[in-house]
Amino acid sequence: MTTRSLRAVAAVAVAVAAGLLPVVVAPTPDTAAAFAPTTRATVLAYLRSVTGSNVVSGQHNKEPASQPGQYTRQVHDVTGQYPGLWGGDMMFRADDVGNRQRVIDQAKTEWANGSLVTLTWHACSPTVGRTCEFEGGVKTRVTDAQFQQIVTGGTALNQTWRNRMAEVVPYLRQLRDAGVPVLWRPFHEMNESWNWWGARPGANGGAKLYQQMRDYFDSQGLDNLVWVWNVQDNPAGGWAGYHPGDSYVDVVSLDVWYKSHPSVGDYQQIQSIAGGKPIALAELGKMPTGSLLDSQPRWAYFMIWSEHLRGNNTDTEIRNAYYHPRVLNQGEVNLGGGSTPPPTGKIRGIASGRCVDVAAANSANGTAVQLWTCDPDGTAQAWTRAGDGTVRALGKCLDVDGGGNADGTRVQLWDCITGNPHQQWRYDADAQTLTNPATGRCLDATGQGTADGTRLQIWTCNGQGNQRWSVPG
Repeated sequence: MTTRSLRAVAAVAVAVAAGLLPVVVAPTPDTAAAFAPTTRATVLAYLRSVTGSNVVSGQHNKEPASQPGQYTRQVHDVTGQYPGLWGGDMMFRADDVGNRQRVIDQAKTEWANGSLVTLTWHACSPTVGRTCEFEGGVKTRVTDAQFQQIVTGGTALNQTWRNRMAEVVPYLRQLRDAGVPVLWRPFHEMNESWNWWGARPGANGGAKLYQQMRDYFDSQGLDNLVWVWNVQDNPAGGWAGYHPGDSYVDVVSLDVWYKSHPSVGDYQQIQSIAGGKPIALAELGKMPTGSLLDSQPRWAYFMIWSEHLRGNNTDTEIRNAYYHPRVLNQGEVNLGGGSTPPPTGKIRGIASGRCVDVAAANSANGTAVQLWTCDPDGTAQAWTRAGDGTVRALGKCLDVDGGGNADGTRVQLWDCITGNPHQQWRYDADAQTLTNPATGRCLDATGQGTADGTRLQIWTCNGQGNQRWSVPG
């Protein structure tokens, strides 16, 4: 059982002790979604399978390495969801390098909880110490002569660089031995000049450095690495001039910093370089919008950069991205079954023609659930029938208020609690009813109302129109 399952079960236990819930044996559906040890081929096949239909949500976690899940937790604070992709870094400063083990441990935890794993490395230049500051250490320039020494075997700088790579190998081996494939993104933004490895097109430039790292890591048995090549959306273009070759790259990715979102030209250029391989948005400052995801459907995943999550996005923008029907979050990434996520869509009243709606799109606990005119694009009406029997919107669950059992007990939005029987719903396709098995009562529009704002409740099942619903899937 994962730590998150334990917390959820603990919450149920508290509710039982308070008399709010009957004693039940709580299932742990998130362990069913957890990932077993697997190979890089499985992750690559999965990314190919979602291309064009879905996109995996992702969040980077930067320094300090002692808190390698801090920004992922912020996602959950806002959305009630965890990202489908966790991002970390092998780091550069002395204290962060000293905490690399925490990064690896977090990667194992995220994998066990059902998220893909990606790692970046802001490596110190071989011309400075093995640990460094960002300014003058990672963000620095080496001369052309120094760079050629770095990529030429037998030189002092080449040996220094090989020693640096050797320090990382044991950490990546831990993930290999645990069966955790890693979307490994070295030498990111290869077409930019801020870093010591960048702005060197051609066969003897950054591409050669990338090739040498792959050759070395392959020789060390790191067959769990999915090799991600990366450029930034520099308007100068010419990104293909930095590519190390198809045999060295598994995923082609773009960092978007010159603008909020990739342009049509960016999207086309990346696809041209990828040649049918998966493509990804490896760094973003702004959450992708529905229009972006609809117009550029072939991105396999996106990753928001650490502090930009809250610093550059409103809570509503974050929720809209995570609740988008095509976006796959933790628990929805299914490595065993391809790209099919739980069904998401509108729950429509047969009698009223109106949709089940979260009042004012408010995700706070206790928010009313009501009938409202159906909104084609409304996230407040996007309900997911999850595999654990819950019905979810805005990252929370359709819930019977206070665990009540009586006719007329209102339904509301509430934090999902593993095993809570008053958040379980069973759909009968013949009767078109949604029943809460704990009470045996049906989801019901109060007073057989059909107007906007009619509250929903549970009521003894009677077959009337105000208890009949069409549901997604």
